[in-house]
Amino acid sequence: MRELVFALEYVPGTNAVADILTANPETKIRSLSCHVTPDNLWRVDYVTGGQNALDELIETVANAEYYTDCLARRDCEADWETQILDHIDDALVLYSYWTRTPSCTSIPHLALDHFGDGLIFQTTWVGHRYEWRIIAPDNTAYHAFRSAIENEIDDTTGVTFVRVGDADDATTDDGEPSLTPEQDAAVRAAVEHGYYQTPRKIETYELAEELGVPGSTLSYRLRRAEAQLAEAYVTDHFPSTHLSSPDA
Repeated sequence: MRELVFALEYVPGTNAVADILTANPETKIRSLSCHVTPDNLWRVDYVTGGQNALDELIETVANAEYYTDCLARRDCEADWETQILDHIDDALVLYSYWTRTPSCTSIPHLALDHFGDGLIFQTTWVGHRYEWRIIAPDNTAYHAFRSAIENEIDDTTGVTFVRVGDADDATTDDGEPSLTPEQDAAVRAAVEHGYYQTPRKIETYELAEELGVPGSTLSYRLRRAEAQLAEAYVTDHFPSTHLSSPDA
């Protein structure tokens, strides 16, 4: 299998979702599944971020004039809907369904037109950068697809092609947990000031004052960072026999 990784870069003020993500740098949209036919597109996305950002995204996608993945970025009379499958304090699961019209298209539809069936899509959207990873058969030629994207987008969006290669040899990251700069700074400050020592040398509100952020913001950043670090640890290590021992 071959993979193509590229990113759309939205100019500020041209995409409402990108503007919300940029204003809330800890908010991320990651695809859980994405499927396409010649006429339709449906996908499920997992959104993490602060409550205000999630509420703003919900309102935006519900009242948008065009579907988020429409490259034309105009009202092209397509039938689409977005539903909330789950909503907790700092996470959101969205289901979207879109019927294609002759005057609009999307990246999955362009990929289907050029590569055929059997494609796998992965997306990550942070700020104005909307990164796509497409896995396609070995004999896939990407030049025509690249030209098609460049022809569809206008001067409000740039596109950067990051990588073309074998899917077995290339990955989207280095396997390390991906913390935002704000989360990284929060964790480093917490360690430096003894937040994780027993007993603690500094409380949350004191550390927040040191960093110049609200206490709730610091708590959120630490919680998200700790969750990612914990998940990475569990993934990389075998289960502990001590946890399963009845005598432990």
